[in-house]
Amino acid sequence: MDKLELKKHARNVRKKIIEMVYAAQSGHPGGSLSAADILTYLYYEVMDVNKDNLESKDRDRFVLSKGHASPALYGILDEMGLLEEDITSFRQIGSKLQGHPSMEFLKGVDMSTGSLGQGASVAVGMALANKLDGVPYRVYCLVGDGECQEGLVWEALMAAHNYHLNNLVYILDYNDLQIDGRIEEVMDPTPFKEKFEAFGLRVYECDGHDFDDIESVFKAIEKDDDRPAMIIAYTIKGKGVSFMEGQAQWHGVAPNAEQYQEAMTELSEEVI
Repeated sequence: MDKLELKKHARNVRKKIIEMVYAAQSGHPGGSLSAADILTYLYYEVMDVNKDNLESKDRDRFVLSKGHASPALYGILDEMGLLEEDITSFRQIGSKLQGHPSMEFLKGVDMSTGSLGQGASVAVGMALANKLDGVPYRVYCLVGDGECQEGLVWEALMAAHNYHLNNLVYILDYNDLQIDGRIEEVMDPTPFKEKFEAFGLRVYECDGHDFDDIESVFKAIEKDDDRPAMIIAYTIKGKGVSFMEGQAQWHGVAPNAEQYQEAMTELSEEVI
């Protein structure tokens, strides 16, 4: 798929994110918008996920460890025609589109997440199971930068290295903001690259909003290596909606009617 088409899909995912959070009047737009390009590339260009294999073991798996960014996951699943629910039912009573994704309710959700750090750990178990079963499929796990303040994340990375899980790819959504402000000012988990390398991972860096850059790191991961991989994707919280970009207050706040219209107008501009 050419880069223009990927940009259009990512824009549509962002529109869906805003629609969901606005309809529910709750949710987490900032960190969902920052992850939209990464998930778009991952689902359209990397993983072998489609309507025919959603319930099969014979496919790649994705774990959204930063589970509060569920609108991004629901958005890409809907964009690909894999979501059977109306996205505007997000967070409504009785809806399968929970505020944090649940594998009990939705095909295509490979792990229930929400408690930060646990998705990173479960991804290790999935990748290890594939190794033991001789299954060639990979596990991809999106982790938040603020989430890396959880000790469980580092225990998971240590285990991934220990078991030589070269079928496990972590992606860090490094937007540098969490609900209380900049991650370095809340509980500094940096420097990421040096720490990830010290834990035995092969580390790659990219602009998380540049599809050429994203493509280059995923291609680099294909080289033979017996270590798990970590992609540090530098992103902007609230990316795509000008008044949300780089603003910590949009971590978990829904737009009002005027803000919704402004956001949707921006996201309806022609993609170039």
